[in-house]
Amino acid sequence: MSWLSEKLAKKWFNAGQMHLIERLLREQGRKHVRSYVIAFAMMGVIAACTTFSAYIMKDIIDRIFVDRSIEAMWAIGGAIVTIYVVKGFATYGQQVTLTRIANNIVAEIQTRIFDKMLAMDIAFYNRSHSTEFIARQAFISSAASGALNMLITALGRDILTTLGLTFAMFQQDPVLAVLAVVIMPGAIIGVRKLGAKAKKVMMTEFSGFASILESLQETAQGIRVVKSFTLEGHMRARQSEAIRSFESAANKLARVQSRSSPLMETFAGVAIAAVVVYGGYRVIYNGAEPGNFFAFITALLLATEPVKRVARLQVDLSTSLMGVEMLYEFLDQQEPEKETGTELELKVTQGRVEFQQVEFSYRAGEQVLNGIDFVAEPGETTALVGRSGGGKTTTMAMLLRFYEPTGGRILIDGQDIAQCSRRSLRSQIGYVGQDSFLFKGSIRDNIAYGRPGASEDEIVAAAKAAFAHDFITGFENGYDSPVGEQGMQLSGGQRQRIAIARAFLKNAPLILLDEATSALDTESERAVQEALKQLCAGRTTLVIAHRLSTVAKAERICVIESGKVIEMGRQDQLLAKGGVYALLHKTQFESAALLAEAAAE
Repeated sequence: MSWLSEKLAKKWFNAGQMHLIERLLREQGRKHVRSYVIAFAMMGVIAACTTFSAYIMKDIIDRIFVDRSIEAMWAIGGAIVTIYVVKGFATYGQQVTLTRIANNIVAEIQTRIFDKMLAMDIAFYNRSHSTEFIARQAFISSAASGALNMLITALGRDILTTLGLTFAMFQQDPVLAVLAVVIMPGAIIGVRKLGAKAKKVMMTEFSGFASILESLQETAQGIRVVKSFTLEGHMRARQSEAIRSFESAANKLARVQSRSSPLMETFAGVAIAAVVVYGGYRVIYNGAEPGNFFAFITALLLATEPVKRVARLQVDLSTSLMGVEMLYEFLDQQEPEKETGTELELKVTQGRVEFQQVEFSYRAGEQVLNGIDFVAEPGETTALVGRSGGGKTTTMAMLLRFYEPTGGRILIDGQDIAQCSRRSLRSQIGYVGQDSFLFKGSIRDNIAYGRPGASEDEIVAAAKAAFAHDFITGFENGYDSPVGEQGMQLSGGQRQRIAIARAFLKNAPLILLDEATSALDTESERAVQEALKQLCAGRTTLVIAHRLSTVAKAERICVIESGKVIEMGRQDQLLAKGGVYALLHKTQFESAALLAEAAAE
């Protein structure tokens, strides 16, 4: 900030804005100081050329039109060409340099935003809409470069040009220069209060932009629901309201940003009129040289545009600084999953998983896990069953460290996973959920996510183990077939088997299955179950299942209710006990029998 007048800056910007500007200069300005110096030098050349344009007007009038000198005409014509050629190349250099800096800053900030997203925990995503991330990338990432370039351009091009032209005016006529300088600054003072209004309106515009993205995304992702429930009219009205809100905010912002124009033009008109009247009087009555007057009036006219841009700086910069403020609010959030690098590496030797009185709550006073206590023995399948909302999925999420226990411990082969790095923990776990997410790309790409860098033979072997190879090769493009957005070009059973192939390729000693077959038809479920049987063989497996038939052969079944394990044992033991599991089993199979009878009729 040494080259920015602190006194002037504090007049234009409040404390919050000054803090943002200083942080921008500290974090980004320093990295590009050499390029900014080059751009600043180019702006100095532009300012000098503009000033010379005003100076040369005196000779144009006095030497060509008054003295009628042919030699002067050619010399001045050549000088004008030289001035504007130099100015053109300097403008090119300045624009290219600033654009390269801006592109670099935008790229770096987009990377930082994405890295920050990856560093946040699941709780952050639970309370945020995905369109917020898209809006940040599209709206906020360019705010920092825009603010910096605005400052540099104002300082280098506009202020230097204004100073040069003001010096030229004082050289030609000090009295007229004082008259102009006294009138023009009033315009700058008059637009200072518009910045706060512009920032407020810009926030509304951003909210409207985010709402448009939100409606677009949810309509695309939920198009089956939209069509089946004939919600086209509702979604159209919702989107129209968001668009109208955005349009209204954009129009209001345009009005606020343009309010400086009448004020600036009025002050400029008053200043120019006063100069013309006084200067004309001196030429007519006092015999002053007309060349001096024309040089002065040229300098004044050339100075009006940079002065207007400087006056608008606080208004225009406020909108960019709002984006910068939102950027830093996001980047300054704590990273719950950030690790120091000193964490232990988890070593899985047998695969014994033990939950010791684990407690957890999403919100204060709403306990979800109330002392979960069980052991999943190595190489065996442990099933978690129970009514919805009992805490089964949360229990599995705790093992992946999506959330941290508020009490108790989780051990793997005697190692407290809270003391181990998340990367080493998750690298030992293969996960298959109910809704297996597939990324945009080919089938091969999605299987390869299990272990990036795997060979073609390994990918094919994983697909065969998951009973997916046959249907994959049945496609025209085989493993190169695109899966579509979220895998929508494949059936549910096909998506599940690709997810299982991905888990096969990972070859992790621990397997987590979160209702991996509950959404499938009977035929697809049979194929997926066979694939899961191959996947789980010899591995420690934790299964969440609503269909009790899928876990009938599990070595251990844990019945979870109200965040506690209330029953545990093999299926025959639990049925003989006649407790909660027996009731669930009876209810489920009686319902299945009634459905079968109804279908037979």
